[in-house]
Amino acid sequence: MPTMNVNLTPEMAEFVSDELNSGDYASASELVRDALRALRRDRDIEREKIEILRRKLDVGIGQADRRDFSARSVEEIAANVLSEDDE
Repeated sequence: MPTMNVNLTPEMAEFVSDELNSGDYASASELVRDALRALRRDRDIEREKIEILRRKLDVGIGQADRRDFSARSVEEIAANVLSEDDE
């Protein structure tokens, strides 16, 4: 496995020490690998959210291009959304 040297701020070094002292991690390397896996997972989730938003935007743009608009007012739509949240 490749070795890398990383410089940490005093606060981050203290955090690593605290995590090691808690017994959750056997080594700083294990903690860093876990942190990198979490970062990768978070980035994958963010990319997926962006892709979902892009698809929804494409649907909305297509509806606007077709002039496929709701006959309801903004107030009616908002009231409907709020009533769904109460359920």
